[in-house]
Amino acid sequence: QASPPARSFQLDYEEDCFRKDGAPFRYISGSIHYARVPRSAWRDRLLKMYMSGLSAVQVYVPWNYHEPLPRVYNFAGDRDVEAFLDLTAELGLLVILRPGPYICAEWEMGGLPAWLLWKPDIVLRSSDPAYLAAVDSWLHVLLPKIKPRLYQHGGNIISVQVDGQYGSYYACDYEYLRHLLGSFRALLGSEVLLFTTDGTRAEELRCGTLQGVYATVDFGPGSNVTEAFGAQRRVEPKGPLVNSEYYTGWLDYWGEAHASTSSARVARGLEDMLQLGANVNMQYMFHGGTNFAYWSGADFKDQYKPVTTSYDYDAPLSEAGDPTEKLFAIRTVISKFQPLPVGLMPPATPKYAYGWVPLRKYADLLDVLDVLCPSGPIQSPFPLTFEAIKQAHGFVVYRTQLPRDVLDPATLGTPPHSVCDRGYVMLQQEYQGTLERDGQTTLRVTGNAGDTLDVLLENMGRISFGANISDFKGLLGNLSLDSSPLSNWLIYPLAIDNAIQEGWPHAALPKSSSGGRAGPAFYTGSFETPGIAWDTFVMFPGWSKGQLWINGFNVGRYWPRRGPQQTLFVPGSVLHVDCPNNITVLELEGAPPAPFLLFLDRPLFNRTLSRST
Repeated sequence: QASPPARSFQLDYEEDCFRKDGAPFRYISGSIHYARVPRSAWRDRLLKMYMSGLSAVQVYVPWNYHEPLPRVYNFAGDRDVEAFLDLTAELGLLVILRPGPYICAEWEMGGLPAWLLWKPDIVLRSSDPAYLAAVDSWLHVLLPKIKPRLYQHGGNIISVQVDGQYGSYYACDYEYLRHLLGSFRALLGSEVLLFTTDGTRAEELRCGTLQGVYATVDFGPGSNVTEAFGAQRRVEPKGPLVNSEYYTGWLDYWGEAHASTSSARVARGLEDMLQLGANVNMQYMFHGGTNFAYWSGADFKDQYKPVTTSYDYDAPLSEAGDPTEKLFAIRTVISKFQPLPVGLMPPATPKYAYGWVPLRKYADLLDVLDVLCPSGPIQSPFPLTFEAIKQAHGFVVYRTQLPRDVLDPATLGTPPHSVCDRGYVMLQQEYQGTLERDGQTTLRVTGNAGDTLDVLLENMGRISFGANISDFKGLLGNLSLDSSPLSNWLIYPLAIDNAIQEGWPHAALPKSSSGGRAGPAFYTGSFETPGIAWDTFVMFPGWSKGQLWINGFNVGRYWPRRGPQQTLFVPGSVLHVDCPNNITVLELEGAPPAPFLLFLDRPLFNRTLSRST
């Protein structure tokens, strides 16, 4: 038998293991999503993972994070995936890479760019030529950055996953998987170890696996380890046992209880797998981080379920990157199977409670459409989706006029599932209430012919898992008044983030705003730090729902009325030490009479109020 090349990472079907440079090898890995962690914190989080005894990290590449518009690429700053991969190598960690194109990850649209839906009849994750052309174009940009970092080329990437849990997707299109396999082989070479990951059900493994790609499984601490690996053995009779997603915690949905998984159960399941000689990646999650801006996805389980801004996940490293009791329980288990690195676990990052910050109302949203939509509205006889007007995230205003006098209350309503995802209704600039996907779809209104009706539509995140990832946003059907459709719409795509990044509204002249009126409005304020820029958590006492920016950085969605999350994590890296920190809040339903924010030194995750609020 020829001796293996100097650097190799291969499957051994005789000994049922991996071989690294010819020697038997088993990895214990954990997942971290660089897109959910500020770049300034990457080293801290990766070092803590290394000091936990992990030999590898598993890394997703979200396509939509890097290609916001067709053939417009962004690999700068927080999006510099090459810098992140180089840092893993510097710290002595191997990498299991999951470049998609679909990643799920409870990330907006599972990582697929919303611009794919500009072609409304596209069949995602299939051999639809329009979809494959976009995928190939992207892979030709991404994979050449990956190839020199493969283990056999002197890098630290030991294996690469093809797509993500394809067996859970309805299409079951083998042509698509074969096409991906061909692209990966052409762009990464024949040596790289490619794998798939699927659940343990026979149906998932039937549709998600492909000859020539090593099949791995995923399961959590509640599973019978022997049975779960038995499912892998049915598709891979020989080779290493691999759990590519061992669930250490679970995600939170708005309006549901904060999820938690006991440390003892997680540690016990890990030990059971390691005793079998299995390879394990702790995903979902080792470190979760935060769904900043508009990046959180959603699930569809009988109804639309948007994911919270916090992606803490009850993971071994908390949202703020702090080691937890669960981390030390896992580290103890790992120490029974391999030596831990010498040295101390880095401590929790320092937090600071900056205290109360008063805010004042700057303007009602409808009074600043000229700033937020500088190109003016689009005219259409009927409402158009976000995708039809090429708006990926955020907010769009739909405006029309009442066609007749409505002296007795009439029903303003939409067909089922056509408000995606929340619609804030104003008549003559007076807030009437909110329409919601899979929730309230009618309001009673009165008014006069010619009165202006505005509906501010909010995209709460595109579905990231299951059959409905073609998740169009906006008003998908006609709004009607007592069943007669309203027409002649002006549609305003709002570029709020552009305005705020250019210094608005802090650099603008103050508006004379109408004081306590409810409905969508901007609030501003500022605070100074006592000479330190430490991480902090911001609470919204008495606020309803909205979006927060600090120094132009979109911190994310807040929704204390629905919970469970009550605080947003603010990384110290977005704060200024030597000048005031500018706060901008877009409150959608109604701020408290004396609006202020409260900055704390710890999070509050688990207070859920009623579903109806």
